[in-house]
Amino acid sequence: MLQNSRKYHFCEYFSVFLRHFRSRKTTKWYYFVLKNHGEILMVRRIADTLVLQIKQMIAAEGLAAGTRLSERALAERFRVSRTPVREAIQRLVREGLLATSEDGAHRISSAGAMLVQSGEKQLAPPDPLEQAYFAIAEDRLAGQLPERVTENEFARRYDISRAQLAAVLRRMAQEGWIERLPGHGWRFTPILTSAATYDQGYRFRILIEAAGILEPTFSLNRAALERCEQQQRMLLERINEVSAADIFNANTQLHEAIAECSGNVFFIDSLKRLNSLRRLMEYRKTFNREASARRCREHLSLIELLLTGQQEAAADFIRLHLRDAAREKSARIDS
Repeated sequence: MLQNSRKYHFCEYFSVFLRHFRSRKTTKWYYFVLKNHGEILMVRRIADTLVLQIKQMIAAEGLAAGTRLSERALAERFRVSRTPVREAIQRLVREGLLATSEDGAHRISSAGAMLVQSGEKQLAPPDPLEQAYFAIAEDRLAGQLPERVTENEFARRYDISRAQLAAVLRRMAQEGWIERLPGHGWRFTPILTSAATYDQGYRFRILIEAAGILEPTFSLNRAALERCEQQQRMLLERINEVSAADIFNANTQLHEAIAECSGNVFFIDSLKRLNSLRRLMEYRKTFNREASARRCREHLSLIELLLTGQQEAAADFIRLHLRDAAREKSARIDS
C-alpha cells in the first residue's frame, strides 16, 4: 500500500505534468520533478530521525502500553510537519512498537512499552543500508520501480553512496530477488505481490511441508535441527531487539532444514523458491512481535516432536502451525 505522502506527490506530479504538457513548458516540469524528488528524500531523512526520537521519548518518559500518540502532538513536540510524523508512525507500526486501534488511533504496544528496559542497540541511529534496503523493497512491492533499473537510478533515488549501494545490491542478489545484467543494470526477479498469491503460497506449503515429514526417505538431521533450536531460543530471548529480516531468515532456515530431511529434492527446491518469492511480502506486512514470539515457541515444539521421533504428530503440528500463520498474516496484509 502506498504511503499517503507518496500518493500526494504522485497526484501533484501528474496534475502539473498535464498542465505543463498542454502549455509545453517542459523546463518548469523538469524543475518541479527534481524539486519534489528532493522533498521526498528530505521527508524520509526527517522520518528516520523521528523514529529514533519517538523511541527515545517512550523510553525516557516510561510510557505504558496503550498510551496514545497523536500526529499533531508529535509534530508540535518535534517542530516538524505532520507528513514525516505520519511516515515515522507507520514505520513504528511495522516494527510492532505501535499498534493501530479500531478508532484509527496509534497507541504504544506491549513491545513498545519494553523500550523502557531496552539497551542502546534498540535506540541506536538508523542504519542507512537497512533504510535503503527496505525502501527499495517497499517501492518494488508498490510498483514504483520498473523491472530493470541502473545503478545510477538507484543512487539518485535513494540518496546513498556507491559503496553503500553495492552492499545493498549484493544483499538483494544473495537473497534472490534481483540479478545483475550485463553492464551496470539490474533486473528484479518475480516476487509475490498480492494477498491472493501469498495465500496460495501458504496453502502450497501446508501440502508439501507436512508431506515431506511423512516421506519414506525422511532422515532426521539432528545436528541441523539442534542448531535451529538454539537459534529459535535466541530469537525468543531477544524478540524485542531482532528485526523482521532476522526472524524471517531464522524461520525459513528451520522450515528448509526440515524439508531437506525429507530427502525429496522436489520438496526442497519448491520450498526454497517459494521462500525467495515471499520474502518481500513478509517484510512489508505489519511486524507483530507478540505473534513472532508465539511462532518461535511453536517452532520449538515442532523441533521437539521431530527430535523425539514423533513424525506423524510433527506433520499434524506443522499443518496447524502453517494454517494459523497464514490466517494471521493474511489478515495483517489485507488490513
